[in-house]
Amino acid sequence: MTAALAEKGAAAPAPADPPAPPAAPRRRGRERAFDDVPRWQIYLPLALYLLFTLVPFYWMLLFALRPAGSTSLVPWPVTFEHFDKVWNERGFGVFFQNSMLVGVATLVATTVVALAGGYALARFDFRIKNAFMLALLCSQFIPGALMLVPLFEIFRNLQMINSLGSVVLAETVFQLPLSIILISGFIKNVPVSLEEAAWVDGCSRFRAFRAVVLPLLRPGLIAVGSFAFVHSWNHFLFALMFLSEQDKQTIPVGLNTLIGADSADLGALAAGGVVAAVPVVIVFAFIQKWLITGFSAGAVKG
Repeated sequence: MTAALAEKGAAAPAPADPPAPPAAPRRRGRERAFDDVPRWQIYLPLALYLLFTLVPFYWMLLFALRPAGSTSLVPWPVTFEHFDKVWNERGFGVFFQNSMLVGVATLVATTVVALAGGYALARFDFRIKNAFMLALLCSQFIPGALMLVPLFEIFRNLQMINSLGSVVLAETVFQLPLSIILISGFIKNVPVSLEEAAWVDGCSRFRAFRAVVLPLLRPGLIAVGSFAFVHSWNHFLFALMFLSEQDKQTIPVGLNTLIGADSADLGALAAGGVVAAVPVVIVFAFIQKWLITGFSAGAVKG
């Protein structure tokens, strides 16, 4: 009987193999379809967008470089009389210096304070942390025009009216919420174990932060600092309200003085616009890689 059972078991068919899982759909057809798109369908929209973006800049350069009264669509002969007029006669040399002081001071103040606040939010837990983050986010919905009267009263009591310091302080306050959020998100991407290793080696918290964390924050600091500089360079409202003397005004306010009640000097206005745009273009040309890296890294963990 045992032999019969053994023969029966030996004669039993082997279990069939489980069905193979369905193969993943190939993307070759989709990729081939994308590669087969005619290039003109890609380049034509990009060219139209580039044309739409560059035409206003060309128009500004045209008015700035062609002689007064000319209607030519090509700036020839080229003249720099409009630049000489706005720089020497209209005081744009002083306006440029004031705007540069405000922009650099705002950059430094915003970066330093945002670095301290962002580190506190990223590395410490305290009771009102979530409420503080919510307040930072909600502050972005408050337009600066609503704060002009309170700020004017505060600066008047502090005797800071008609001082570049009032503009720097106002710009820094309005730049800090977003800057702190970005720096905080960037610091969260730096492993705490790096700081802990420095603490074990005998470094204090500040020294470990300066030696280990701060070098890794370069893209984030460049992004925050450049954003603060460009915003303060282009901002018109605070400089208009807090600065009354002409030798304290900035470039946006100076451009406003070129527009009269009944007419405007288009050549001088275009030249002033070129003067105002050149520093911003230079800043973005040199830091565009760091700017994109900093904003993307700071937004990963907010």
